[in-house]
Amino acid sequence: MKTVGIIRNTVPMRTAKTGYIFSSAILFILGLLLVISPETGKEVFADILGVAMIIFGIIKLIGYFSKDLFRLAFQYDLAFGILITILGIITIIKRGDIIEFLCIVLGIIILADGLFKIQMSMDAREFGIHKWWLILSFAIIAGIGGLLLVFMPAEGSLVLIRLIGIALMAEGVVNLVTVLTAVKIIKHQKCDVLEGEYREL
Repeated sequence: MKTVGIIRNTVPMRTAKTGYIFSSAILFILGLLLVISPETGKEVFADILGVAMIIFGIIKLIGYFSKDLFRLAFQYDLAFGILITILGIITIIKRGDIIEFLCIVLGIIILADGLFKIQMSMDAREFGIHKWWLILSFAIIAGIGGLLLVFMPAEGSLVLIRLIGIALMAEGVVNLVTVLTAVKIIKHQKCDVLEGEYREL
């Protein structure tokens, strides 16, 4: 019986990490624009946000299947990737009257993601990742933003758009911090050990 270590292709992991950084920056910039200029047309806003969510959902799926070294940052991204992709499609299709819908649905998603990131920060501490507290801090902020979106009373579309912007900024930051601190890519990384019999030729 011989133990065989197979070198894992790191391209999917690098793609996921780069995509995570890029999409996190897009979420933050989009949120900032909504805070600064909430009077942006609803349809334009819905189109941009819908496309961003679809891209982010696909990147989450790539991250989940990439199997990075620590397997922390992407461990919940299968369900979230599918959900965010579907939500992005719905946002584009129903862009005419989407603000109130997005407040509730985005709020639930951001709140859930924040809670999962809090759990992940505890796992990161057990792994010995020194900056686990950064993930915890921004996850709490994002979770609070999501909670406000869910329970925010209807005080006018501009207030709601600004609140969505703040929540998106928080979500962008927590995802950026997570991928920079909890995703480890090394050259010649081996996949799970395979055991089996083989004959030398």
